[in-house]
Amino acid sequence: MKISLSPGHLTRYKDIAKLFIKYGRTDIVLTTGLDEALLEEDKKEKVIAKAEELPEDLEKLGPAYVKLGQFLSTRSDMLPLQYLEALERLQDKVEPFPVEKAREIFSKETGIRFSKAFNDFEPEPIGAASIGQVHKAVLRDGKVVVVKIQRPHIREEIINDLEVFAEIAEFLEAHTEIGKRFMLESTIDEFRKAVLRELDYRNEAQNLKILNDNMKEFELLIVPEPVEDYSTSKVITMDYIRGTKITSISPLKKLELEGETLARELFNAYMKQIVIDGFYHCDPHPGNIFITDDNRLALLDLGMVGYVSGEMQTNLLRILLAIGDKRGDDIAEYTLKVGKETEYFDRETYNTQINELVSRYASMPLKSLEIGKVILEITKVCGSNGVYISNELAMLGKTFLNLDKIGKTLDPEFEPNEAIRDISDELIKKKLTKSVFSSKSYELLLEAKEFVEKLPLRVNKILDKISNNEIEVNVKSIDEVYMMNGFQKIANRILAGLILASLIIGAALIMRLDSSFKILGYPGIAMIFFLVAAIGGLILTFRILFSDEPLVKKKSE
Repeated sequence: MKISLSPGHLTRYKDIAKLFIKYGRTDIVLTTGLDEALLEEDKKEKVIAKAEELPEDLEKLGPAYVKLGQFLSTRSDMLPLQYLEALERLQDKVEPFPVEKAREIFSKETGIRFSKAFNDFEPEPIGAASIGQVHKAVLRDGKVVVVKIQRPHIREEIINDLEVFAEIAEFLEAHTEIGKRFMLESTIDEFRKAVLRELDYRNEAQNLKILNDNMKEFELLIVPEPVEDYSTSKVITMDYIRGTKITSISPLKKLELEGETLARELFNAYMKQIVIDGFYHCDPHPGNIFITDDNRLALLDLGMVGYVSGEMQTNLLRILLAIGDKRGDDIAEYTLKVGKETEYFDRETYNTQINELVSRYASMPLKSLEIGKVILEITKVCGSNGVYISNELAMLGKTFLNLDKIGKTLDPEFEPNEAIRDISDELIKKKLTKSVFSSKSYELLLEAKEFVEKLPLRVNKILDKISNNEIEVNVKSIDEVYMMNGFQKIANRILAGLILASLIIGAALIMRLDSSFKILGYPGIAMIFFLVAAIGGLILTFRILFSDEPLVKKKSE
């Protein structure tokens, strides 16, 4: 992709270059050759850049820049702390568009006449953001819902800006050290995919359904369900949740809440989402968490969700436990497993800075340790030492930072580290169970089944050849008794292996059947089969290693 010379793109290049200059990145502007056109203007304005001004500047540039600011608020490896804190206050609020236009878009998208869909539709939106606005409404059956409708032509505007971001990222990565260090092309590509998913409201509807299904075991949490018949790529209709933002609850309401129970339920739910499901609500800032009228927690706005790969799930749990135990070397090792070393990687400095970071928190009591903040500082150390961290880990850091704040709001004495340690055993057990019954495990069972089915025939052929003296062994000298004993031992080992394999397969199949007789929380008979197979395997291995007479020794005798 090359730098475009179209007037629209040139205007955007100029806007972005001004941001670089204002916020201290004139080195990038000088590299691109835009300094002659812009530095003089910058001198005339005599702007003194402050981190607090960045959100306002991004809001003026449009919705794509607002989304970019929200994205960058998770990247402590790329921006100083004061900018991250400023971007957290970024307001994605704009003037609403006319309700007549909202009605028109709804009817065009769903193919349903507006009057046939609703008994009531409030003309004033209850929220208006850069991508869409939300209206409260009542369906014909009396169900109260909210309808989010995408702004006219917003998709085309954002896609145009995304192209500009991609062009600049490619140019900077090819010509600047900072572009190479932070792998800007990959970073902007992650951002582009996230924004395009958010622009398609069908994804949000699907996210609501998935999270509802995953959160069924948590009775104190509620997720609105979508109304599929009234949802398209530009319109989404969902349950209306009556409640109050968690930051707006009154002192009297707080007295009614079981804060500790709610905080632990929320934290446990997110740990399950991240470590077990690999799919989580990645934007739990206070505005998206409501206290419902029946004192439950509602998770709102699933336009942005995170996905965690299997390997990342395991390593993240290791990182969280290592943070709680303040084990610097382990944190450094596990973080490298989820990162990517670039040509700028400095292992010695990296390990030193990770251990220095842990030392700063060593004397801090566990209840004062903010896990999200520690993760963001870890990503910052990675970025400064040539370790590329995908947005996956950065988003997790921001998620935990918000959870820390919400937990403290619900219960000032809430300790996230203690919650992690309490639930870690259960999470590990669930993860192992999920692995046992995964599709890959079934593939292995099918292969084992095929092996077991064909093994008797193969053993019979071998034994028939042995009994009919059809096996020929070319040796210079032969001890027939010794050789026959060896063949008998081979047959016995094959038969023992067949029995052990049958026990394992039988145990794996029985494991799916519920039983009142349990061992370690699993069906007892299946566990007995596993134990017998394990003991038999160990005995067989021991005899092979220590009891079998070496052939070389026998020959020498």
